[in-house]
Amino acid sequence: MFKQLKNIDSAFKHIRIFSIAFLLSNCVICCYVLYILYKDNQANRNRIYLLANDKLLDAIAVDRSTKLGVEVRDHVKMFHFYFYSLEPDDAVITRNITKALYLADSKAKSEYENLKEKGYYSAMISANTSQQVEEPDSIVVNINQSPWYFRYYGKLKIVRPTTIATRSLISEGYLRVTDVSDNNPHGFLIERWNVLENKDLTIEKR
Repeated sequence: MFKQLKNIDSAFKHIRIFSIAFLLSNCVICCYVLYILYKDNQANRNRIYLLANDKLLDAIAVDRSTKLGVEVRDHVKMFHFYFYSLEPDDAVITRNITKALYLADSKAKSEYENLKEKGYYSAMISANTSQQVEEPDSIVVNINQSPWYFRYYGKLKIVRPTTIATRSLISEGYLRVTDVSDNNPHGFLIERWNVLENKDLTIEKR
């Protein structure tokens, strides 16, 4: 009788140990599943779906701060491209200046109005002069302090019927964040734009 009770007690101990081990293993499995679900949820949060040509495309969201310097420099580059790329055609001048003014504040518009009053654009049209912006030498930006300061170093090529002039162009200003739109894809606005240098470097005969 005593031996049977001992066997029953031993069996209960084994069952209890097995039950505890089973519960612990279940807890570990549940924690692992929850961890996997959490990681998957975090990954899905960074996923963007784009609809193009009736097809759903998968894109990945990237922290903008990692690409901020590139975006700022491109915004500055495109502003100078549109503001200074001119042809002896009033429609082309208006189109490019309009695009440039979407990227900057009233200081850029004042510069445009000043050049217009001086007859700069009408002189280009009457003299069949083209003005081209070369690839910038450098664009220095400071994104450690807001608003972000920039300095642009570049060159202009002015093509006249008899000569080709190369001019140095240095300007500076600040940028702040604004709304993204079709006319302002980076969502920045240039403020306090100031031309520091715009002078002839070389003049060649054609």
